[in-house]
Amino acid sequence: MSPLRRQLLILTVLLAAVMELIDISIVNVALSHMSGNLGATLEDTSWVITAYAIANVIIIPMTGFLTAQLGRRNYYIGSIILFTFCSFMCGQAENIWVLVLFRFLQGIGGGALISVSQAVIFENFPKEKHGTAAALFGIGVFIGPTIGPTLGGYITENFSWPWIFYINVPIGIAAAISCYFLLTEPAEKPMLRKIDWTGIGLLAIGVGTLQTVLERGETEDWFAAPYIICFTVISVLSLVAFVIWELRVEFPVVNLRVLKSRTLSIAAVLTFITGIGMFTSVYITPVLAQRLLGFTPTQSGELLLPGAIIAIFVLILCGRLMQRGVPTVVLVGTGLLSFAYFNWRMTGITLDTSATEITVCLIFRAIGMAFLTVPLTALAVSSLEPAHIPQGAALNNMMRQLGGSFGISIINTYSFRMTAQHRSDLLTHITPTNPAFISRLDSYTKYFQQKGSGYLDARQRAMSLIDLAVIKQSTLMSYIDSFSLIGSMFIVVLPLLIFVFKKRSDKPREQVIISDH
Repeated sequence: MSPLRRQLLILTVLLAAVMELIDISIVNVALSHMSGNLGATLEDTSWVITAYAIANVIIIPMTGFLTAQLGRRNYYIGSIILFTFCSFMCGQAENIWVLVLFRFLQGIGGGALISVSQAVIFENFPKEKHGTAAALFGIGVFIGPTIGPTLGGYITENFSWPWIFYINVPIGIAAAISCYFLLTEPAEKPMLRKIDWTGIGLLAIGVGTLQTVLERGETEDWFAAPYIICFTVISVLSLVAFVIWELRVEFPVVNLRVLKSRTLSIAAVLTFITGIGMFTSVYITPVLAQRLLGFTPTQSGELLLPGAIIAIFVLILCGRLMQRGVPTVVLVGTGLLSFAYFNWRMTGITLDTSATEITVCLIFRAIGMAFLTVPLTALAVSSLEPAHIPQGAALNNMMRQLGGSFGISIINTYSFRMTAQHRSDLLTHITPTNPAFISRLDSYTKYFQQKGSGYLDARQRAMSLIDLAVIKQSTLMSYIDSFSLIGSMFIVVLPLLIFVFKKRSDKPREQVIISDH
């Protein structure tokens, strides 16, 4: 292959990967618009995010098999076409559940765009330049979800929310055509093996039903709804059966046997928590900024942009530190502490907090994610045999996606419950015996009377204004609680690093890990 064709191919697959990664978070700033336009609650609209993440979790373990069965070229181009078609159909959706369906299918198509793109990029770099390939792909992996809200905010505000999906269509068509002429089969084709349909089915059913319970449990008063009870039982049985089956089958879709490695098990837990923090933070922040602070979608997206730029340099620094032998555990610990600090700072926000303050907070989030992205994968596979590295890396990355999908559901439920609790607490102060309340009520009443309202009408409008203030304060307090909860998770898992610190020599590694995702 000529140098020009090679460069065009690398650019094409990197663009396809970034496109898929952007779609993880591009909808976050448009949730309020979708909710109003489609007549759905914010809790229902959040399925637009979680359906995509669940689809990724299901398809990632199957990527190796599908590549071997269909051929890398056919599978990759077919995935781009599926992703592009479903992007168009998402923009056409006139019902929230139709949108969720096509987002799920879009996630199925997008599952191959990361793993295959990564393999193609490494394949087209000589072995001595694999570090450059890792840095190039790593920046794309991190920047994609981070700039998603910025791009989504600009498109939503200047056009309309369907265009966050339509924008994928020309890019997808161009990528498919380019790959048709440039992409070839690998020199060493993957070995065909029997697919673990039972494992895939149990995983899909278990994750899907558990996600439904987490999403709908609060709205349906949990176990007061028969289908919540039914789904809970199905989820528990399916996931238990999945673990038992995967440990016994010869060719498991997820090789759980690698979890015998204590280092990988601990890294998987840390990655799960990282996934919760990564996805929930880019979900909560835009919603908070728009619903409570009055930011536009563009302004909400721009909050994440400075952090994304700084993270590029931190990623490069992190790679150099690893090459110089800085213990991976130290880098991971720095990332966990930085992310915990971000959440701690966010617990101090008020309704008067400026965009600058939130942007500074999000810079610490970006630094934390930069220190966690590559080192966690390196830590996960550090004690595995070479033959088990791909499965270990795939399992570790699957835990990140699971953390993201579960985290959004958990935070939705938690914030909903805390909003109700804080509202109830605040209403105890709205009494005729509270001088502050009476003074505020009289002040608002006089204001509306001066605007021409009668006394009774002015009094009612004053009460409505106070009620609105209570709602905003209780909602803000629930988001503060959510940031506190997420930050606490990062602090709680930090001591786990003690159990892997002494086991690793953390010498510079020449091998660059190519994971399934």
